[in-house]
Amino acid sequence: MAVSVPATNADLRPAAQRTRFGWGRWGVRGLALTYLVIMLLIPLLVIFQDGLSAGPIELWRAVRLPVARSALWLTLWTAAIMAVINGVMGTLTAYVLVRYQFPGKTILNGIVDLPFSIPTLVTGVMLVVLYGPQSAIGGWLEQSLGWHIIFAPSGIILALLFVTFPFVVRAVQPVLESLDRDQEEAASTLGAGPWTIFRRVVLPAIAAPLTTGTLLSFARAIGEFGAIVIVAGNIPFHSETAAVYVLGEIESENRRGASAMSVVMLTLAFAIVLLVDVIQRRQRREAK
Repeated sequence: MAVSVPATNADLRPAAQRTRFGWGRWGVRGLALTYLVIMLLIPLLVIFQDGLSAGPIELWRAVRLPVARSALWLTLWTAAIMAVINGVMGTLTAYVLVRYQFPGKTILNGIVDLPFSIPTLVTGVMLVVLYGPQSAIGGWLEQSLGWHIIFAPSGIILALLFVTFPFVVRAVQPVLESLDRDQEEAASTLGAGPWTIFRRVVLPAIAAPLTTGTLLSFARAIGEFGAIVIVAGNIPFHSETAAVYVLGEIESENRRGASAMSVVMLTLAFAIVLLVDVIQRRQRREAK
């Protein structure tokens, strides 16, 4: 005996309507993918093709030049120091914004995102005005402590700290807001102090977003140019970063050298972004 199967809503729709909805879905996907390919994938492929046009050996040789190696190393260690500082201070800032009430909190919360909205060249100018040798603070630091901020690696770190500060704060803040306070209260009832509660209860809960925010700030710092070109002075073997080195190679009409360094920077940034994606996927699985 034949068994009748109830018709679903999709089956009851007219064929023309189902076709129209199907074309609509594919149209949206196709438009998004086409835009992604044109704006991101093709430029990336072109720079990789240009950098590897002479083969990987020539690319490695271009990056191994002393001035190129020095620029890349300066970029990596200044970005690493910045990421550690941002990890600590960004977490502290997020904790204060979530757990405490104080006058001006709303304004401060908005200021955190300010580095995203102002040109990084403006950041460089601000730091030069504040810490330059002609300013009161910069002059005192040089004369009293012998610290050179502008045209030195320390200026690069300060510029990177300003530009990338929101990454850790905005990664950690929503997780702190969603945490259940019952475990913290239970730990406090058992006699645990504030530092012990933070280290044993809060920190494990925010470890994943803290890691992703720190890694993203590191990846962003690898390609920073606008602020650094102002504060660093771009002195080879002293304050020339990889991004500024690329500009110098373009100005010297050495496109192959610029492309080789660009390939290395893109590869590092892409590897970090993939690692962040893996951490976020694992975090979402554990949250289910």
